[in-house]
Parts: sequence; structure tokens; C-alpha cells
Amino acid sequence: MREIQYTAFHPSYRTLYDLVGEDAMIKIYQEFKGTQLQLPMRLYDRTAVAAELNGKSVDARMMKKYSPSLQFKCNTLTTRP
Repeated sequence: MREIQYTAFHPSYRTLYDLVGEDAMIKIYQEFKGTQLQLPMRLYDRTAVAAELNGKSVDARMMKKYSPSLQFKCNTLTTRP
């Protein structure tokens, strides 16, 4: 087992450690170290959501699945040709 010192971590890695645990934080570090990540505000891709919802009425289950952006979904569906 690795011997790590939590208090010595960079604040970003401490946050990752708190969110995902030691093993996942180490994997993220190994995969992305030195890379500046910029993550989109939206979890889902607008094109993929529109394709999945195309022709379907938006029900409570779908709203919960793609939450919190009901307005985003409605705008995506109404602005597509």
C-alpha cells in the first residue's frame, strides 16, 4: 500500500481525494498530471440529448435524468430544424 501524506497534497489533489478517494485520485493524477482541464458546465452533450429526445415528449423521468437544465432541453428541441 502507498504511503501518502494528505496534508502535503496540492489543494486541487486534496479536493479530488475528498471527492473520489485515494485510488481514483491517483489514477486521475497519473492520467492527467500536467494537463490543464477545463470541464464544461453541462454534463450532457446538447446534440446527444436532442437526438435522444427527438420526437419524444419530455416527461418527469427525462427531466430528472438530464437535470438541472430543463430550459436547455426545451431550447435545444425548439431551435433544431
